[in-house]
Amino acid sequence: MSNRYWPGRALPAGSTLTGLSLVLVLASSGLAYGQFPAPARPPKMATELPQAEAAKPAQPAELPSARSILDKHVAAIGGRAAVLSHKSTSAKGTLSMPSAGLTGALELYSAAPNKSLLKVSLGGVGEVTEGFDGTHGWSVSPMTGPMLLEGKQLEEKRFDAEFHSELRSADRYSSMTTLEQTQFEGRPCYKIRLVRKTGGEDIEFYDVATGLKAGSITTRETQMGTVTGTSVETDYRKFGNLMQPTTVRTDIGGMKQVITITSIEYDNVAPAVFELPPGIKALLK
Repeated sequence: MSNRYWPGRALPAGSTLTGLSLVLVLASSGLAYGQFPAPARPPKMATELPQAEAAKPAQPAELPSARSILDKHVAAIGGRAAVLSHKSTSAKGTLSMPSAGLTGALELYSAAPNKSLLKVSLGGVGEVTEGFDGTHGWSVSPMTGPMLLEGKQLEEKRFDAEFHSELRSADRYSSMTTLEQTQFEGRPCYKIRLVRKTGGEDIEFYDVATGLKAGSITTRETQMGTVTGTSVETDYRKFGNLMQPTTVRTDIGGMKQVITITSIEYDNVAPAVFELPPGIKALLK
């Protein structure tokens, strides 16, 4: 379950949304064990994203820098000042998992500098929650009960929970590289690689024409092992002074989900929202 999806990062990460983290929460909570087979391998672009690799255009003599592409996205969603103007975000919407016939409500909360909370209520399953309070990463589900994140999972959760992560601050990455201009979901996009200083890398796609982020390929650690997922972000709408994607489609090894965001509000999240649930506090004693 990102996040950071969402995003890979927590949803909503900073001021925008991503889909992978929601799937990683479902996976780490144990839902994936009961409903889906574990991915046998990370999805490959050639098989999982045929449109992304098909009919590649001829490469220009010189590609724009990754920094300029990232900055164009920030400008397109409202600008750096607009992103920094907020200290918390709350969002509501729905989650559907078509292959499992599951649909439910989701709530997403985040606050500066690095707090996050995700709630998913699925019919026939119950409520799955996941959070990071600035120190502890955790999840609670009907299938596994309360669980604390440790090691690499905790490190990645801390990275993903950065509230203003949409700015892609250079001090969080060891390198940012524009790999190519390619087709992603049927439109020309720049493909960039972000190598995290904490280890690992993320691949992101940005629309050549609009500058808006089109999707990503993100790898994170879960109880199922290392999991790679592809997220597609569409249907941008303006909420307050920022544009947000309201539809996020995610695929992890054939496990597909659709997140639809219906409302986003800023600077209204109470600190108590991020307090650890009793079951998690008991694990810390």
